[in-house]
Amino acid sequence: MSSPPGDRPRDLMIAGHINVDRFLTVASFPGPDRTVPVTGARTALGGTAANLARVASGYGVACGLVARLGDGFPEGLDAPLRRAGIDLRGVERVPGISTPTCYIVEDGRHRQRTFIDQGAMADRRPDRGPPPAGLDEYAWLHLTTGPPRIHLRLLEVARRHGLRVAADPAQEIHYRWRPAELRALLRGSEIFFGNRSEIARALLLLGLDRPEDLTTMVPLVVRTDGADGAVAYGRGSTVRVRAHRATRVRSIVGAGDAFRGGFYAGWFEGAPLGGCLEAGARAAARWIEGRR
Repeated sequence: MSSPPGDRPRDLMIAGHINVDRFLTVASFPGPDRTVPVTGARTALGGTAANLARVASGYGVACGLVARLGDGFPEGLDAPLRRAGIDLRGVERVPGISTPTCYIVEDGRHRQRTFIDQGAMADRRPDRGPPPAGLDEYAWLHLTTGPPRIHLRLLEVARRHGLRVAADPAQEIHYRWRPAELRALLRGSEIFFGNRSEIARALLLLGLDRPEDLTTMVPLVVRTDGADGAVAYGRGSTVRVRAHRATRVRSIVGAGDAFRGGFYAGWFEGAPLGGCLEAGARAAARWIEGRR
């Protein structure tokens, strides 16, 4: 029998991507049929789940990951996760298929063009095997990017084990999630995270008009608005905070994941909702500055 969430030793299990991020820097994006020189290149650990876990664990949140890696994941790239003490029992190695890789081109104004090889995180039939190792040790499950059918299966298993669930399909809401799947995800969740375009996409898919309308399905909607800060829509209340200005910009890739990590730091400390949003805004600014 599963222990109640308040008695569990770990806080947050995160299901999503652990990526190889391959960055190219250019002065400006080329037009059609044009070429521009590359001014810099680097490879880094990335992915929605990995980024969120790194930030949250840095603030003392006990995190675990559920993800799939494939062939070509560089030796030692996961060292930051191991150093942070993140539980990697739910990370599966899938031979014979590429590892999830993002190709990110950034211009001189810190805008991006991103392409993803889903590799081992591509859509496939849902697992009917055992739940991820240690699932019942956690209080919350955060479902971010990944195959919708597998995430809905994880949602079902998590709820059966007494976990509370947060939904965060991120950019994949634009091309992986269908209305019926999204509706099932939200109805089984207690928090829905997204940026302005992702929340707008959810409204379009579900035939709703305002972010507040989403609270008929999920009790709390947290929307990040970039330089305009963040807002949380609850049932009968709205809380807004301003963004924290970064003193320098290294990269904005992953800033939304960092916001979530900071938010959870406040959440598990029992901070009021506005304090959770403030913690998220601070964490996002630190990430943009390269302080990770």
